[in-house]
Amino acid sequence: MVDFLAENNLCGQALLRLSEFIPAVFRLKDKSDQQKYGDIICDFSYFKGPEYYDSKLEAKPDLQDLDDEFRENNLEILSRFYLAFESVHKYIVDLIRYLDDLYEGVYIQQTLETVLLNEDGKQLLCEALYLYGVMLLVIDQKMEGEVRERMLVSYYRYSAARSSADSNLDDICKLLRSTGYSSQSGAKRPANYPESYFQRVPISSTFISMVIGRLRSDDIYNQVISVYMGITVNLVEAWEPYKAAKIALNYTLDSANIREQASRYSVSMEGLRPQIQQLLKEGFLREEIVLDNVPKLLNCLRDCNVSIRWLMLHTADSAYDPNNKRLRQIKDQVINDSKYNPKILFQVLLDTAQFEFTLKEMFKKMLSEKQLKWESYRTEGSERMTELAEVFSGVKPLTRVEKNENLQAWFREISKQIESLNYEDSTAAGRKTVQLIQALVEVQEFHQLESNLQVCQFLADTRKFLHQMIRTINIKEEVLITMQIVGDLSYAWQIIDSFTSIMQESIRVNPSMVTKLRATFLKLASALDLPLLRINQANSPDLLSVSQFYSGELVTYVRKVLQIIPESMFTSLAKIIKLQIHAIMEVPTRLDKDKLKDYAQLGARYEVAKLTHAISIFTEGILMMKTTLVGIIKVDPKQLLEDGIRKELVRRVAYALHKGLIFNPKAKTSELMPKLKEMAATMDGFYRSFEYIQDYVSIYGLKIWQEEVSRIINYNVEQECNSFLRTKIQDWQSVYQSTHIPIPKFPAVDESATFIGRLCREILRITDPKATCYMDQLNTWYDLKTHQEVTNNRLFSEIQDTLGTFGLNGLDRLLCFMMVKELQNFLSVFQKTILRDKAMVDVFKAMLSAVNPVKGIVANASKGYANAVAKTQKIWGPYLESIMKVGQMQILRQQIANELNYSCKFDSKHLAAALENLNKSLLADIEAHYQDPSLPYPKEDNNLLYEITASLEAAGIHNPLNKIYITTKRLPYFPIVNFLFIIAQLPKLQYSKNQGMTCRKATDPVDWSPLVLGLLTLLKQFHSRYTEQFLALIGQFIRSIMEQCTSQKIPDMPSDVVGALMFLEDYVRYTKLPRKVGLD
Repeated sequence: MVDFLAENNLCGQALLRLSEFIPAVFRLKDKSDQQKYGDIICDFSYFKGPEYYDSKLEAKPDLQDLDDEFRENNLEILSRFYLAFESVHKYIVDLIRYLDDLYEGVYIQQTLETVLLNEDGKQLLCEALYLYGVMLLVIDQKMEGEVRERMLVSYYRYSAARSSADSNLDDICKLLRSTGYSSQSGAKRPANYPESYFQRVPISSTFISMVIGRLRSDDIYNQVISVYMGITVNLVEAWEPYKAAKIALNYTLDSANIREQASRYSVSMEGLRPQIQQLLKEGFLREEIVLDNVPKLLNCLRDCNVSIRWLMLHTADSAYDPNNKRLRQIKDQVINDSKYNPKILFQVLLDTAQFEFTLKEMFKKMLSEKQLKWESYRTEGSERMTELAEVFSGVKPLTRVEKNENLQAWFREISKQIESLNYEDSTAAGRKTVQLIQALVEVQEFHQLESNLQVCQFLADTRKFLHQMIRTINIKEEVLITMQIVGDLSYAWQIIDSFTSIMQESIRVNPSMVTKLRATFLKLASALDLPLLRINQANSPDLLSVSQFYSGELVTYVRKVLQIIPESMFTSLAKIIKLQIHAIMEVPTRLDKDKLKDYAQLGARYEVAKLTHAISIFTEGILMMKTTLVGIIKVDPKQLLEDGIRKELVRRVAYALHKGLIFNPKAKTSELMPKLKEMAATMDGFYRSFEYIQDYVSIYGLKIWQEEVSRIINYNVEQECNSFLRTKIQDWQSVYQSTHIPIPKFPAVDESATFIGRLCREILRITDPKATCYMDQLNTWYDLKTHQEVTNNRLFSEIQDTLGTFGLNGLDRLLCFMMVKELQNFLSVFQKTILRDKAMVDVFKAMLSAVNPVKGIVANASKGYANAVAKTQKIWGPYLESIMKVGQMQILRQQIANELNYSCKFDSKHLAAALENLNKSLLADIEAHYQDPSLPYPKEDNNLLYEITASLEAAGIHNPLNKIYITTKRLPYFPIVNFLFIIAQLPKLQYSKNQGMTCRKATDPVDWSPLVLGLLTLLKQFHSRYTEQFLALIGQFIRSIMEQCTSQKIPDMPSDVVGALMFLEDYVRYTKLPRKVGLD
C-alpha cells in the first residue's frame, strides 16, 4: 500500500511544477496569437471532425509549415504534461484495482473493513482518496480547462500515441476535459462541481462511505481549511450546493458563535504574546527550566500555533470571494471581533517561530548528549556515596565524623545500586532512582546527619545528580515529534505571501530582523514534510527531485522577502550617485586655501556618508543570518546578498534599456544618437554606483557588472533571433535566463521583440540604401535628397559606450540572422518566380548563346545587352532591394568589426595579439594538413575552432565578407542573371572623381557600396566557378562595348563601361583578390 501511494504521490509535485511552464500560446489570449495559431490549436471540438481540420491544414502550405514549426517547438513540453496527466489517471486506476483486490479477497485475512480498523491502514486509505481529489483540484485550479484540452489535442496530433494500441489517451481526455471551472475572481461555479468531476472515473461508493464514516468521529472542522500546501477552501462556499452539509455548517456560523470564536482567539493572542516574549528573554530558557516544564512549554507552543492558524486562515483574502455578500460579512465580523492586526499576528508568528526553533535546538542537543550526561550523573552520584562510605570508615579524616560501620556498609551498597542502574532499561532505572532519592532523604533524617553540614552537602549533591538522571532519562524524541506536528505551517504555504510587505518593511526599518525571520523560514520549511513523507517511506528515487522542487520554492520566497535589502541599497545608491554627479564638485589637484571651504561641501558629503552607512547596515543585517539549510538547499547569506544585488541590477538595467531604446520612426531627425548618449549616461551611472558600492558590501563589482550586463544583452539577442529560428529557444532552455536572477521580459512595442531588435532596425532604417548614400572613404551615410550627413562610424563608438562589447557583438549576431533570412527569401523568389517564368528563361538562354564563347566579343553588343535588360526589367526591382539590403548589413557588420577590433587593441592589446597569432598558427597548421594529411588537424569532437571563431568575432578579427551564411544548391543561369542585373543598374549610376560611383536620380535610388557588397556576398554563397563566370561576363561586356566604340570612333568611354570597371575594381578590393583576376 505504501509503495502504491509513493509511486504516484509524485503527480502532485509534477503538476505544481509543470503549471509554471504552460506555453502562453495555448491560452490564446493575444489577438496576434489567435490570428496566427487559431487554425492549428484546437480544443476537444477537434475530435468531432479531425478530417476537416487536417484537410484545412493540407490545403495551405504556409499553415502546414507553421504547424510543423509549432510541433518542433512544443512537443517536448506537451509530452511532459501528458506524462503527468497519464500519471493521475494511472493513480486512480491503481487505487480502484487495489480496492477490487481487497473486495475479492486477494489479500488473505484482509478486507476493506479490517484495513480501515487498523490505524495505519485508515491513514493510508484516506490519504489515497484525498490525494486523488487534491490532484484533480490542483489541475483545475492551475491549468484552465480550455488550455488542457488544447494541449491534449496538440499532443494527440503530434505524437505517436494516436496510433498506439495500448494508449489510454481517450480515458485521459475523458477525465481531464474542461469542467467549466475558472479560478478567476468572481467566476461562477459550474453546476454539480466538483462531484461530477470526481465521478468521471467511478470509485466504489461503499469505500467512500466507509472512509467518511471512519473520519466523522475524528476530525474537527473550521469553516476555512487548508486542502494541500496552502490551497485553502472556505466551506461556506464549497458546501453551498449540499443541503445537509450546509445546514450542519450554518449552526456554527451564526453571529454569536463567530463572535465567541473570534473573541477567544483575540484574548488568547493578548495573553500569549507577553508569555512568549518572556520565554525568549536572554538566559531564560535554561536546560533545567526546560526539563522541569516540558508540558507547560508544549502547551504554550500549541496555543500559539492554534491561534496563529485560526487567525491566518479565517482572515486570508484568498479564502473569501469578494463577490459573495455573506462571505464578506463573515470576514468583516471575524476581523472586527478578533481585533485582527496583521502586524501583531506577524510579530507573534516571528516570536513563536523563534521560541519553537530555540526549543527544538535545545532538545536536539539534549537528545544527542542524553546517554553521555546520564552516565556522567550516575558516575558522580556513585562516587559521592563511595566517598561518604570512606568517611564513616574512620580512615578518611573528616571533621567530627565518628566511625560507623553500618552507615559505611549502607553507603557502599547505595553506591553499588547507583552504579548498577541501566540506561537501556529506562523504566526500571527511573523507578529505582526515585527509591534511591527517598532512601537518601530518610537516612539523613533517621541517623541525625543534619548536624554535619559536609555530609548533608554530599547527600544533597547525590540527590541532585539522581534528579538530573530522572530528568535526562525523560528526554524523549516524542517531544520533538509533538513540536513538529504542533508547529506545522503548511497551511500558510501561500497565505504567508500576504505578510511579505510587513516582513520587508520590518527589515527596511531594522535590518537585524533577518535573524528572527530565519526561524520563520525554517518553520515554513517544516511544510516540506507533508509531500515528502510517503515518498521517503517507500525509498522512492523521486525523493530528491520533489525535495528540490519544494526547497527551491521556499528559497525563492526567502529571496523575495530579502530582496528589499538590495532594493533599499540601490535606492540609496541612486541618491549617492546623484549627489556625486550634480552636487559634489571634483577637487582639483591644486587648490587655493581660500576656496577650500567651497570645495568642502560638508552638507553634501555628510549626506553621502549617511547613505553609505545605511548601505553598510543593510549588508550587515543580511549577513547576520547564518548559513541555513532550507529543506535540502543550503542558503548562504553572502550568496543571497550577491544574488539579490544581481537581481536588482538586472531589473533596473533591463528596464532602462527597454525604456531608453524606443524610437519614433516618423521623427524628422533620428532619435538614435541622442538616445544612445542618454543611455550611455544612464549605464555609466549604474557602473559608477557599482564601483562605489563594492567595497562597502564586499562584492566583486566589476565581475558582477560584466556578467549580468552580458547576460541581459545575450538573452535579448537570443529572444530577438528566435523570430528567425524554426525551433525557438524557450526561456527554460536558455543558458542566459535564470530562476533566481530572472531577466524581465517586456511587451513588444513594435515588430521587434526586444530593445536590441529596435536598435538594429533603427540603424537599418536611417542607413536605408533607398534613402541614403554611403561614402566608403568617409565611413559616412548622406541623405540622398538633402545631401546632409545622416550618421557615420561614430555611431558604433556610441553603441560601444552604451552597450559595451557584448552589445556590439549581439548586434552583429542579429545582423547575421537577418542576412540569412534575406538570402533565403531571395533564393526562394529566384527559384519560385524567376526560374519558373518561361519568358525570362528564354531570354537567359538566348543571352547565353549570344555571349558564347565568353572570351570572345559579342556582336552588336550595345543592342544585344540593351534588349536583354529591357526584357528582364520587371524582375530587377525586388532583386535590387534584396541585394542592397544584404550589402547594407555587410557594411554595418564591417563597421562593427572595425570598432570591436579597435577597442580590443586599445583596451586589451595582449589579448588581441594572442588571438591574432593563434588564428594565424591554426590556419597555417590547417593548410599544412591539407598539403600533407599525416600532419595533425583538430578532431570532430574538438571545439577549438568553434571557440576560437567566437573569440575572434568578439575581438573584431574577422572579415564578414568571407562568411558563408547559407547552404546552396546549383542554380541554372545564376551567373548570367546576376550579370544582367548589374548591367541593368549601371545606367542609374554615374562616376565622380571625388565621390566615386553615385546615384544619378534620387527618385531612382541605387547605393553603390551596398550594391557591390550585396552581390559579392550572394556570389560567395555559391561555388567559386559562378563568381568566375560572372566576372568573365563583365570582362566580356567591357571588351565588347569598347570594341564597338572603337569601330564607331566614339572618343569617350561609355559610362556603363566606367561603372563595370569600377565594379571590378571595388570587387577586387573588397575580396582582397589579386588585380590579375580583374584584368583576366
